Amino acid sequence: MYQDVQIVDYLEIVNQKLARGGVFLTTQNQSKLNTMTIGWGGITHFWAKPIFIVPVRKSRYTYQLIDQAGEFTVSVPIENNLSQQLRFCGTNSGRDIDKFAAAGLTTLPGKLIQTPIIAQCELHFECKTVYKQEMDPQHLDASINERWYPDYHTLYFGEIIACYRISVESSR
Repeated sequence: MYQDVQIVDYLEIVNQKLARGGVFLTTQNQSKLNTMTIGWGGITHFWAKPIFIVPVRKSRYTYQLIDQAGEFTVSVPIENNLSQQLRFCGTNSGRDIDKFAAAGLTTLPGKLIQTPIIAQCELHFECKTVYKQEMDPQHLDASINERWYPDYHTLYFGEIIACYRISVESSR
């Protein structure tokens, strides 16, 4: 069911999905589970490790969960059209509703961490937080600051400890 793949083979797809509708960022702390849509972030290398950087605003419900859990998954729809679910999860808060039930999403267990993956997505990254950094507005270009803030992000650097594909039924 889980087919390990090379991260490098999916860099372009991940970047395209981030730029065109986003991907799912999921985290779980004890019994609290939430997913949200991210359209920023990306895969890089730090400390001789593959790293997925994900930005989360302090105002988001996910912020407290990811901070406490110390891990997260990134689930990427490749062939499955989940644009409505991504839009829904990007505009609604898990504080108020169960996004999974409302969006018709289900989860599967992760391979190595407690946080599950989105069953309707084909590509998955399991990440352990190795560093986090709050954005410092004093070091941010003024044009970016004016357009996107004052609700600043915290950047979570997650070591990618598993990358794999699963087969899913198409919802096209």
